[in-house]
Amino acid sequence: MATMHELFDHTADLGLRITAPDLNALFAEAGECLFSAVVEDVASIRPTTAATIGLTGDDREFLLFDWLRELLMQFEMEHMLYGRFDVQVRPDGLTATAWGEPLDRGRHHLSHEVKAITYHELKVVETDGGWLAEVIVDI
Repeated sequence: MATMHELFDHTADLGLRITAPDLNALFAEAGECLFSAVVEDVASIRPTTAATIGLTGDDREFLLFDWLRELLMQFEMEHMLYGRFDVQVRPDGLTATAWGEPLDRGRHHLSHEVKAITYHELKVVETDGGWLAEVIVDI
């Protein structure tokens, strides 16, 4: 199964649907999907700064929620955009490196104002040949 992500409309919210062959790729793709909702062109994000993120938790859905919430907080607080991710999911949490750069309004055109990650319809499930995640974000 190839990695993939897409955005879908969900009332006043926006849905993120991610597929990948394994959990590490699923979480990495979810990070890219989140930033594809924030900026019009994720490819415009240069990988000049690396951030290491460590999270604990044994529930996959809550871990995905915490992962995306941490990335969104870094955008809100530090104005950091990330476009490349290396994630190692463990039974007790995850360790990740995210590469990106500070928001440059001259090069980065914002798409949606993502206000929050929600628990609404949050899921991470194993499928035939891979994994599927769905997350609703408040915009």
